[in-house]
Amino acid sequence: QGLLARISDLLLCRWTCRNCCQKCFDCSCCQTNEDEVEILGPFPAQTPAWLISSQNEDKDGDSDNTISELPPTPQDVSPDRRRSSDTSRSTYSLTRRISSLESRRPSSPLVDIKPIEFGIIGAKKEIVQPTILRKTYTPDDYFRKFEPRLYSLDSNSDDMDSLTDEEILSKYQLGMLHFSTQYDLLHNYLIVRVIEAKDLPPPISYDGSRQDMAHSNPYVKICLLPDQKNSKQTGVKRKTQNPVFEERYTFEIPFLEAQRRTLLLTVVDFDKFSRHCVIGKVSMPLSDVDLVKGGHWWKALVPSSQNEVELGELLLSLNYLPSAGRLNVDIIRAKQLLQTDMSQGSDPFVKIQLVHGLKLTKTKKTSCMRGTIDPFYNESFSFKVPQEELENASLVFTVYGHNVKSSNDFIGRIVIGQYSTGAPESSHWRRMLGAHRTAVEQWHSLRSREDCDRVSPASLEAT
Repeated sequence: QGLLARISDLLLCRWTCRNCCQKCFDCSCCQTNEDEVEILGPFPAQTPAWLISSQNEDKDGDSDNTISELPPTPQDVSPDRRRSSDTSRSTYSLTRRISSLESRRPSSPLVDIKPIEFGIIGAKKEIVQPTILRKTYTPDDYFRKFEPRLYSLDSNSDDMDSLTDEEILSKYQLGMLHFSTQYDLLHNYLIVRVIEAKDLPPPISYDGSRQDMAHSNPYVKICLLPDQKNSKQTGVKRKTQNPVFEERYTFEIPFLEAQRRTLLLTVVDFDKFSRHCVIGKVSMPLSDVDLVKGGHWWKALVPSSQNEVELGELLLSLNYLPSAGRLNVDIIRAKQLLQTDMSQGSDPFVKIQLVHGLKLTKTKKTSCMRGTIDPFYNESFSFKVPQEELENASLVFTVYGHNVKSSNDFIGRIVIGQYSTGAPESSHWRRMLGAHRTAVEQWHSLRSREDCDRVSPASLEAT
């Protein structure tokens, strides 16, 4: 083809044999057999790191071996062997050129294979940080916000669980109570029957010394914890330490709800001239008994953290009309009032008195409800109070038990207004002032006369 063409091919073409200066695919001395092709094979785009390290170790080992062994001289090599060495030399030259060609041109795309993670589709991968144990800070007044009586029956509750009825009776000597329970699936109500009590202790005064009275006037209050709604109470038995009640009460409550309640029976000593004292109590979780089958139990009375019976609650509604200058009061109902009559319960009524500053100006009262401790009144009263005098006004609510033979029996009292008797009463008054022309209802717990006189000057002016 001419000398110039051969020189251009030699300079421009990288596929040129050094021995004959011809193209490798045309040169006879560079033709390889099938074995050599298989050895050369397809080269990877990138050699793994672990293979390079192993190859380096092998090369180091081979270099050591080649240093220790001397290469054979040309005289010792036979012609056949010389021809095979020339062939291997050509093969090595081709391999090195192919490697250089692959390194110069762009490499094949690499596939980065990552470990496969199995998980829920759509779940976000959260980084879990190691938890650091820190000492929590508890303020000194943290536990003062709680009322212990709401979370424990009494201080000796741990001892009660481990004692039998005989041990409780010998330890506290408060007597025993006989009662029964059964659930009526046909009518969906719980039946509680208070049968009798025995060996009740004689009356004890507030200072702990025994009085001259030889007998108590006991009665029993029945309720279902924890809300104590729709509580009942038996009649008062006069001057006896072994009263026989034989009274039956029903509670309309679903069966599943009844199983989650705790029956509480409290034995109380009636005292006409002071607050009633609690003798002892019995509590029984209804989930521990077969309500459908029913049963009778004798249970020993245990001390109660509540030494005195609550006086009851009163539901009131207040409404003020600024344009007319009228303060409207609704006496809606009362519940669980203190019993004032042994024979027929109580005959309660409510007296409402308006006090301006420290001066009593107006007195009104509701009708008397006969023989009940849960009266419904639904009666409304209106007082003339100008808006400029409203901030100095106080309303005194007093619940009495009607008594024909003597003066009426005091049950409880609260004061709402300028001289309120507590936080609930003050809150009710502020809500009424902030909601003109709108009736505001709220339940109030009755207080004793001494408690009201101590905190409210308006109570001292009431009669």
